Amino acid sequence: MEQYVIKGGNPLYGEVEIGGAKNAALPILAAAIMTDETVTIENLPNVRDVNVLLQAIEQIGARVERVNEHKVKINGSFIRDLTVDNEFIRKIRASYYLIGALLGKYRKTAVALPGGCDIGSRPIDLHKKGFCAMGANVDISHGLFQVEAEHLIGTHIYLDKVSVGATINIMMAAALAEGKTVIENAAKEPHVVDVANFLNSMGANIRGAGTDVIRIVGVQKLHKTEYSIIPDQIEAGTYMFAVAAAGGDVIVTNVIPKHLEATTAKLIEAGCEVEEFDDAVRVISNGKLRRTQVTTLPYPGFPTDMQPQMAVLLGIAEGTSTVTESIFENRFRYVDELTRMGANIKVESNIAIINGVPKYTGARVNAPDLRAGAALVIAGLAAEGVTVIDDIHYILRGYENLDVKLRELGGKIELVTSEKELQKFILKVS
Repeated sequence: MEQYVIKGGNPLYGEVEIGGAKNAALPILAAAIMTDETVTIENLPNVRDVNVLLQAIEQIGARVERVNEHKVKINGSFIRDLTVDNEFIRKIRASYYLIGALLGKYRKTAVALPGGCDIGSRPIDLHKKGFCAMGANVDISHGLFQVEAEHLIGTHIYLDKVSVGATINIMMAAALAEGKTVIENAAKEPHVVDVANFLNSMGANIRGAGTDVIRIVGVQKLHKTEYSIIPDQIEAGTYMFAVAAAGGDVIVTNVIPKHLEATTAKLIEAGCEVEEFDDAVRVISNGKLRRTQVTTLPYPGFPTDMQPQMAVLLGIAEGTSTVTESIFENRFRYVDELTRMGANIKVESNIAIINGVPKYTGARVNAPDLRAGAALVIAGLAAEGVTVIDDIHYILRGYENLDVKLRELGGKIELVTSEKELQKFILKVS
């Protein structure tokens, strides 16, 4: 049993440092096995999804050396097994990045179909379309995505829908394909750019990442590199929203402010002050929030991964707000949990209509997925009384030391593993 227990009502003050981006780290770790030379990756977030993927890479024979909790060395020359399947890898979404990496390098692989958070349909059909267009045969059966190509040939691929996963996967395979590949309607997220930069540092020839047309000229092989992962824009946004909801004055360091523009804009609309520096942002909030409207969109729009956190803010903002979810259909599974804390939210199709209440009240709630879990932590920090969050294994998939960092800002939060620890915390704060 792992739970977060939170005593709300304490404004947050100080500085918090942001770690490496989970959504960049996972495909970069997969891409690291595409060379037979040793690759060094720094600014790696020490979160469960990363550790599961490193286990999977090790199980197929690659050598993995954890230099420290944020730095790893990987050598893919010892890979002996091209089937990636275990109980752990099935639990994370990023398992599919090993398909593009292994297909590019070895021209064949079989990888367990991915799991991850149940936030809606994340079809693998665009990945299949891309690989087939490059000449690969794809078979999805027995829970495995099996793909093989005698020759992997560069081609023109149009993605029917903007997909980060498909963009990255096709890009990895194309880096070692024969000839030129063009991906149209490509995802433009910062982590797509980071993966392209990483591959280029290994000798790949990728241009246009960050735009909707990516051009890749295949090379014969990749080489060793040392690379540092970009900061996590979603982790940064989560702390920014925590300050907005609980009140306070916090500097969020080790960020790229440009990646946070959509998040920052909505914070300002909601009544917060935001100052930008070269690699930091400062958020000041008196806890009095204003209504606004939000629609999630692919980057550079407002990120779907920040939608639950935004809804928590608007739940205690004055007036009626709306949140429209255009990416994942199951993103509102946290609404029932937030209602336990006093929120007044009505969901119609993909729109949440939020009537602001004066305050949340502490309750026992369940984290339904990673970002919804983080949102419930924010609600707990802003609530009156004690909040207990169950199923925090979802949160631990993507946030490193969330409770520790919040405590350093003045939040009263503990990770507890027994009823005795839970009662001890409640006694201490009551």
